[in-house]
Amino acid sequence: MSEVFLYDAVRTPFGRYAGALAGIRPDDLGALVIRETVRRAPSLEPERIDEIFFGCANGAGEDNRNVGRMSGLLAGVPTSVPATTLNRLCGSSLDAAMVASRQIALGEADVVVVGGVESMSRAPWVLPKTERPYPAGSMELASTTLGWRLVNPAMPKEWTVSLGEATEQLREKYAVTREAMDEFAARSHFLADAAWSSGFFADQVVAVPGVGLDRDESIRCETTVERLAGLKPSFRSAETGTVTAGNASPLNDGASAALLGSAKADALTGLSPVARIAGRGAAANDPQFFGYAPVEAANQALARAGITWDDVDAVELNEAFAAQALACVAAWGVDPEIVNQHGGAIAIGHPLGASGTRILGTLARSLQVSGGKWGVAAICIGVGQGLAVVIENVS
Repeated sequence: MSEVFLYDAVRTPFGRYAGALAGIRPDDLGALVIRETVRRAPSLEPERIDEIFFGCANGAGEDNRNVGRMSGLLAGVPTSVPATTLNRLCGSSLDAAMVASRQIALGEADVVVVGGVESMSRAPWVLPKTERPYPAGSMELASTTLGWRLVNPAMPKEWTVSLGEATEQLREKYAVTREAMDEFAARSHFLADAAWSSGFFADQVVAVPGVGLDRDESIRCETTVERLAGLKPSFRSAETGTVTAGNASPLNDGASAALLGSAKADALTGLSPVARIAGRGAAANDPQFFGYAPVEAANQALARAGITWDDVDAVELNEAFAAQALACVAAWGVDPEIVNQHGGAIAIGHPLGASGTRILGTLARSLQVSGGKWGVAAICIGVGQGLAVVIENVS
């Protein structure tokens, strides 16, 4: 089996729902990060790219079913470079990186572009087809932005609760307090703001032409625990609810990409490897406890990498909700200070299909800066799944 390396990672700033990137099509966002990935590899001839694997959680609108292929074509990559789009919801782009890494490990590819995109602002409404022609009654449009839609009535009701209600149930099961959730959320904003101010993200982010967005749009540097504590619960009453707009990730638009390759790719790309893909894990549990699935996924990835949590120097855990992130961190028993040291999705944003390679790139950069050796990127996925990747710093 060939060793697999991460050579580079880049992303757009993440825009707020109906914000600065709302006017940009998802295939154009995807094309931008693919084009930038190729540009940043000084020796890479685009026709030497073996394949493009892209993640997207929607596909119902301008994502156009196979946004990986559409974005590659729009980026000017030769038509001979094949591309596919994977949909594992929030984990789609991390899944893309995992699939590509296996292809490289098998010796079937030397250079692969991976990534993902989501425009939650531009996600369309859909109207189901009628069972019979000429229906007399009204029909309801379903939003494709987030969550369940057109649910099969055979699905158990406890599985199909909203993501917010599911998180309330997870919070109750694992005894996560509102105070801890708000503290975690405030930390996310503080660290993300500090990371941008220090220049940590400078070489990881490419500007979107024609858009005056110079950093992630959802970061609120003025946020405090006290302000977050004053927000009303979004999914339950004030008496029983704890999940708010402040301690959950927002809706966002954005794209991310990474360049993976074999040991031969340094000569093909003109880049030195940054990290080695050392282990992968996928896990699943009851759909309403989706937020906890990264626990087992990360444990699997560590075992396959041949290390333990004691060896880990940095963790990038996608913050879908503060409650689920806290539950995962507690289950792993890691020092919370090594988790999301430059902020997380609560502040940075969570454009579903783009988040996996975003956390993977952030993790590699974190290890570069700190000199740490081992890192874990993990993400929870709606309908009860989790993914994780272990990387080794080789920069």
